[in-house]
Amino acid sequence: MDPRDSSSASNRTAPRLAFVDSNDVPWTEVIAQMHGTRRVSVHEKFLEWNAKRMVVLGRYDPHVVIERHGHASDHLVYVLEGELLVGDRRCLPGTLIVLEVGASFGPLIAGPQGALLFETWAGDPRPVPADKEEYYALLKQKGIVRLPNPVFTKPDSAPKHADDCKDLYS
Repeated sequence: MDPRDSSSASNRTAPRLAFVDSNDVPWTEVIAQMHGTRRVSVHEKFLEWNAKRMVVLGRYDPHVVIERHGHASDHLVYVLEGELLVGDRRCLPGTLIVLEVGASFGPLIAGPQGALLFETWAGDPRPVPADKEEYYALLKQKGIVRLPNPVFTKPDSAPKHADDCKDLYS
């Protein structure tokens, strides 16, 4: 771009500065399971969701199980509270998990107190399942019934995809 060309400078959008108070963002149930007679879920607060990034607070109920998977973009998970077992690695508060695109992790199993996570994705946050049969076998072994993913409305800023509202993940 030619810095002397004032027309191109005036057409650019200024970088955005935004503040989000998590207290103003509702929890949204995104995954549900039955553990005996108890409904167990993953809830997320969508703090930021657009084509460039997604940022959430994730609340995992005690013992919820998420399949081994990757993501369509780089993904960071920071454990704020509780405990998360990732494969055979116990992650306590203060643990940062870096999952680059193409890598997979899991299964993820929340500890007895559940877990509170701060998560970011650098682009498309959709999961890429690693082994569905392995996941279904693990659920069966633990006596867990996978429920259909709860239907929820994405924020207006979130990109729309053909597979939105389809029951594809965990």
